[in-house]
Amino acid sequence: MATSGSLTVAEWLANPERETETLNAIARRALDQASDGGADQAEVSVSSSLAREAGVRLGEIEHLEEARDRGLRVTVYAGQCSGTASTGDLRPEVIDECVQRALDIARHTQRDRAAGLADAALISESVQEITRGELPDLDLWHPEDISLDALAERAITMERAGLQADSRVANSEGGSVSFEASLSVQGNTNGFMGQRRSTSFSQSCVLIGEDEQGMQRDYDWDSARRFSGLSSPDETGAQAAERTVRRLGAKRVPTGPVPVLFAPPVAKGLLGHLISAASGGSLYRRSSFLLDALGESVMPEQFSLIESPRQPGGPGSALFDADGVATREQPLVDRGTLARYVLSAYSARRLGTETTANAGGIRNLRIDGPLTPCDKLLAQVGTGLLVTEVMGQGVNLVNGDYSRGAAGFWIEDGEIAWPVEEITVAGNLRKMFLGLSAAGDDTDPRNNIQTGSLLIDRMTVAGQG
Repeated sequence: MATSGSLTVAEWLANPERETETLNAIARRALDQASDGGADQAEVSVSSSLAREAGVRLGEIEHLEEARDRGLRVTVYAGQCSGTASTGDLRPEVIDECVQRALDIARHTQRDRAAGLADAALISESVQEITRGELPDLDLWHPEDISLDALAERAITMERAGLQADSRVANSEGGSVSFEASLSVQGNTNGFMGQRRSTSFSQSCVLIGEDEQGMQRDYDWDSARRFSGLSSPDETGAQAAERTVRRLGAKRVPTGPVPVLFAPPVAKGLLGHLISAASGGSLYRRSSFLLDALGESVMPEQFSLIESPRQPGGPGSALFDADGVATREQPLVDRGTLARYVLSAYSARRLGTETTANAGGIRNLRIDGPLTPCDKLLAQVGTGLLVTEVMGQGVNLVNGDYSRGAAGFWIEDGEIAWPVEEITVAGNLRKMFLGLSAAGDDTDPRNNIQTGSLLIDRMTVAGQG
């Protein structure tokens, strides 16, 4: 199948340098056009990607998708006014039109004193790192030309394994397998021109179980930079079945304060709320429970949160942030203390401080400290709740109030007793993080926020009466 330009998919995957050269030329053309058009500064990102996905249900193919995309996004700054435009058509004349649209928008927008590129000295550091050839290999690029038929066959195998794993698995919402390969170039008029290439492979299976008390639904998934890094389809299907069957016979629980253990997928979201509260947009809008909290204790002193954006093979790894500032390992929480905020060049200017190289968000954040085996975590809970799923929008980042619908398992005498549903867990995020009594060793490395289970010493659980 032909791609944009003259490269076939196989050629595009095997020779990414050729496509990257094309993206570089497009980026330079856009930046030159912006400068010639009167922009004081400009930045551009150009991407080229290939994605394939196969979805099945009950052994039948439901969809096969292949997408080849190219795109350009350009932002210009003129007198501290900015304009942004984008296009998926990368013919030279369309690129020029796109830049002109951005310039026209800038002429009609309000002045913003925080607008503009990152500090030139920081950009110069990035440029020097590129020029010296000191950039580490982040181990993100492992292309394979896997056909849609092969993806569909894997999805069918995965779903079949789940349906056959237990007689109580009554139905399926389907399985899917996908991969994506992406090349991108970002640059600006301060001389920065950075490149990125990455691949990702993923699979998931969603099953429905049934017994005399009703039906339950659960899933399993996996993702990796390498296709060979994925779990076997049989393993993912069987794990989806096991998780589904465990939820059958769910009950409600008594209302009251108990220890609450958040499983890794939910714990990741919990830390995500802390990151959001520490992010520049929440801070300069004064809508964060961490406003003016730098240097204060936000977790027990045995725990830290470390960002490692250059982690080889990491799900969020990147050499530069979206502003072109070089990324670096740094703590967000250092031995319980909030060490910094999460800032881009723009949000830093709004707050009168310096960027933390987090334009585009945090990258590969992990919890650091004593990690407890899962069986000992359950013993530490004694009697309480294990949360495996939350729902609803009950999170107030302004004051930290937290109230979510939840499902999971009741724990008695340090062991899982029965599944629970239709309950609510409530607390305050500031108090919850300070009440973090243990972190599990079941860290999930597949997520940008990498954490195991998190045990909060006390929360209010609302169930039956």
